[in-house]
Amino acid sequence: MSATSLAALTRTSDPQTVLRRLLALDAVVTGANGLAYLAASGPLGRLLGVDDGLLLGLGAFLAVYGVGVGFLASRARPAELPVRAVIEANLAWSVLSCLALALWLSPSTVGGVWTVVQALTVAGFGGLQYMALRLRQGSSD
Repeated sequence: MSATSLAALTRTSDPQTVLRRLLALDAVVTGANGLAYLAASGPLGRLLGVDDGLLLGLGAFLAVYGVGVGFLASRARPAELPVRAVIEANLAWSVLSCLALALWLSPSTVGGVWTVVQALTVAGFGGLQYMALRLRQGSSD
């Protein structure tokens, strides 16, 4: 996603809307990633240089997680605690992805690049969601 399309997504003066849009985008990206892992774990496993069983497990988790984040995004005012849980899960995913890459995964070059790119993307979602949550809190004071 480019900076221009991200700016368009968040172009509103309502922090609540920004937060909901960021959660919805996270849900779509996460869910699509999970479905891709589920539907094509064999070919993707070969391309990325990781076990297709790992991709199946990750795919199932990501698909369910994406549905949960989507449900949260559909709320008129997502509760703070679940939003914080999503933010923390995104940041944990990013850190664990990098640790897995450094400590026990031996992916192909494509897989190594993919792991770093998705870790940065997920960390970006977490950071943007955190800022939107802070803005929402500031607007309700």
